[in-house]
Amino acid sequence: MKMLEELIARGLMTQAIDAEGLAARLEQGPLTLYCGFDPTADSLHVGHLLPALVLRRFQLAGHKPIALVGGATGLIGDPSGKAQERSLQPAGSVADWSARLQGQLSRLLDFSQGPAQAEVLNNHDWIGQLSAIEFLRDLGKHFSVNVMLQKESVRRRLEEGGISFTEFSYQLLQSYDFLHLQQAKGCQLQIGGSDQWGNITAGADLVRKVAGQPAWGLTVPLVTKSDGAKFGKTESGAIWLDPAKTSPYQFYQFWLNTPDADAVKFLNFFTFLGADEIASLAAELAQHPERRGAQTRLAEELTRLIHGEPGLASARRVTAALFQGQVAELSRPEIEQAFEGAASHSLALADISLVDALVASGACASKRQAREDIAQGAILVNGAKAQDPAALLGAKERLHGAFTVIRRGKKSYTLLRWG
Repeated sequence: MKMLEELIARGLMTQAIDAEGLAARLEQGPLTLYCGFDPTADSLHVGHLLPALVLRRFQLAGHKPIALVGGATGLIGDPSGKAQERSLQPAGSVADWSARLQGQLSRLLDFSQGPAQAEVLNNHDWIGQLSAIEFLRDLGKHFSVNVMLQKESVRRRLEEGGISFTEFSYQLLQSYDFLHLQQAKGCQLQIGGSDQWGNITAGADLVRKVAGQPAWGLTVPLVTKSDGAKFGKTESGAIWLDPAKTSPYQFYQFWLNTPDADAVKFLNFFTFLGADEIASLAAELAQHPERRGAQTRLAEELTRLIHGEPGLASARRVTAALFQGQVAELSRPEIEQAFEGAASHSLALADISLVDALVASGACASKRQAREDIAQGAILVNGAKAQDPAALLGAKERLHGAFTVIRRGKKSYTLLRWG
């Protein structure tokens, strides 16, 4: 399938500058394209995945991708999609975050030698060299304020209270990225989320005006969930690509818990499975939704991509252990992963009765309730059913000398931390 046809079939293209011309250019052979990622935090999150994976799709089709980290534009702040002015971040933080993002993007693309070899660049390397005079004289003269005011990101901010000159100028800097990459790398295509359409069209216009070269733009959809909830957010916060912020197990569970209504769409968006295999998973989902086959495959593909085979293996092991009650088989880091965000309670390193521990931790409201729950087989200690109301919790109940996992009923977990 041709590149644009595949993107359209998967629902991955929302807008394009001269789609027919772009399709014809792609037919002629490989081109260089880029996508920008501003460092607004110390990690990318799953909301960044879609444009990054579209870069990867182009690379698999033989094109050369550039992942551009906005070490300079991140100091300014993009007004797109924001109702209020962003808080300016310290230069040191932006530099540190930029380095972290470069590392994460490096895992999503292929950097082996060849015509489609990926690059990760930082726009601070050229924007940081611009003087104010150069910026106004060489860039500003190519932009009409009247046209800029019509861009949706600017117009909306003006309607909602105003925009500073700092953020108003963001469009010029991002446009300069396209021009610089065209002149330095022969870049002809910029991609981004649909909220970037105004910035992308401005950049393409600048390339045509200054360099007299063809320039195309393409946007991918901003991912939404069928229930209206914000994609990439959970009760515990954003789903990050950094395993120190979102563990492989939590990452795996995020995709595993995808609603049925979104599973097939997300398989098309985020995986590289073929159309026939996705159709087969869709048919199974329709006939046997309880098996969650589509969600399981989605979770496996994405966890493997971001965290590698070891991360996927660990996520599977934690999932199976919790489902089967075999928490004693988990490593110390896996226990930390599994119960991050769960109720926990710290206890001194001394023997304590199970009943007292249940009450102290809040797992049971009273000693009477604790004894009744034990008698009814509703309490599990490290995956094993507790049977003796007079039992003590001692050293042998401390996994890795540090944890005891209490389960009350089917899903209520409490982690006891010793020490």
